[in-house]
Amino acid sequence: MNRRDFLAATGAVTGAAAGAVSGAGAVMASAPGRAVAAPATGGAPVAGVTWRCTTRKAAWQACADGLTLGDVQANPFGRDAEVRLDQPRQTMAGFGGAFSERGWLALRALPAPTRDAVLDALFAPGQGLGFTLCRTPIGANDISRGWYSYDEVDGDFALDHFSVANDQDTLIPFIQQARARQPGLKLWASPWSPPTWMKTNRHYAMTPAWPGQPSNGLAPDQQGREGRDHFIQEDRYFDAYALYFRRYVEAYAQAGIPISAVMPQNEFNSAQPFPSCCWTPAGLARFIPHLGREMAKVGVDIHFGTLERANADLLSQVMADPAAGPLLHGVGVQWAGKGALPIIRDRHPGLAIWASEQECGTGTNDWHYARYAWGLMKLYLLNGASAYQYWNMVMPPGGMSGWGWPQNALVTVDPATGGYRFNPDFHVMKHVSHFVAPGARLLPVDSFTGYDNQLAFLNPDGSVVVVAQNDLAEPWPLRLKLGNRLLTLRLPADSFNTVHIAGGLA
Repeated sequence: MNRRDFLAATGAVTGAAAGAVSGAGAVMASAPGRAVAAPATGGAPVAGVTWRCTTRKAAWQACADGLTLGDVQANPFGRDAEVRLDQPRQTMAGFGGAFSERGWLALRALPAPTRDAVLDALFAPGQGLGFTLCRTPIGANDISRGWYSYDEVDGDFALDHFSVANDQDTLIPFIQQARARQPGLKLWASPWSPPTWMKTNRHYAMTPAWPGQPSNGLAPDQQGREGRDHFIQEDRYFDAYALYFRRYVEAYAQAGIPISAVMPQNEFNSAQPFPSCCWTPAGLARFIPHLGREMAKVGVDIHFGTLERANADLLSQVMADPAAGPLLHGVGVQWAGKGALPIIRDRHPGLAIWASEQECGTGTNDWHYARYAWGLMKLYLLNGASAYQYWNMVMPPGGMSGWGWPQNALVTVDPATGGYRFNPDFHVMKHVSHFVAPGARLLPVDSFTGYDNQLAFLNPDGSVVVVAQNDLAEPWPLRLKLGNRLLTLRLPADSFNTVHIAGGLA
């Protein structure tokens, strides 16, 4: 199904009073009384158990088909899988997405009640995604209005001209609105490019614009490449850039926005036509001690990354550096970096792994990509990630980056109509983030019949959350052993499911 057909099937949002979910990818506004096909829900609710399911046509429905929670039977083969309550793994730091200028510009063009509804769905506890850990850029990224840094005055090593005035119009109010709903929201930040005068090519980009896009002004002799340091490798530049990070943290703190962690460079191996800067591991190892001295003054952690190559040695080289390695609290992994996850987990067991950016897709916002997103979440979390961040939380229709790359988003908002729609990725993310609290522990699941399409968590309050996909075209009966209890349910065809079970399991 293509994007146009999907919109036609689920109903696009066109009104300003959107509120009720009417499909896996739509929020209904223009037809408030429209009936919605729901998954089969035969059966009765069970005390202490909440089950929500989403299909292509209906999102976050209350389900009860075949639902029971009873004692484990004497038959040792009477289950498909066992959730190992006795073997908790990594502690979850949280779920979230990335703040962006384009996202805020689209949001603020909506009528205030509609904008509030979207923000509530993203951040308000108990209402939707309930995000608790999010990412924000230090200066321009590929979803900004255009190139900028906080100090473009050549040779300003003292940063006398440093200013976050640009962000006062976009990123800062976006984050402030999020924190008004989720006061405990934690934030981490990374740059896409240093100020141009700190780079060897003195340009924000590393490669020319993509075909069909306006020129970014990069001359042939300014092109960069992977495997080279394009940040000037001198102490005075390292010191100025480390101070740049600190001044950023301090400026955001003055706006009521605490930054808890930073990463020195987004995708440090990638030469891009948008803001970017290639570093070698040796170059990052030289810079990180300078950054560490400044971040220690403001109580901010440093994580390595973001790593976008399937090569754990890029991290290990820096971890082995006696001055840089001890300063790293974690690593951000995205895109092809996922191929390095098992090695990172085994080689550096004390290092936090964060999924720093879900792959952004191509703007289709369809059910097919939502199924892929579920696979990404499983891959990261089962390989030790303690945080999972989506990329674009909000985008306008078409979802185009500032440098010509179509983007998926959790929510599409349309300033022209004053409406919005929850895309399928929103619902997949909700199935994991809604009930899983910060501090939850991932639980391994042992499969007995080949079914292994689930994630399980133990919340700090003792409740258990099981998220399961049925990727078949027919309902699937599932039996899960949880301690001395047996959970049975019948998953709707082609569905995502979340079961929340109150404490008391043993």
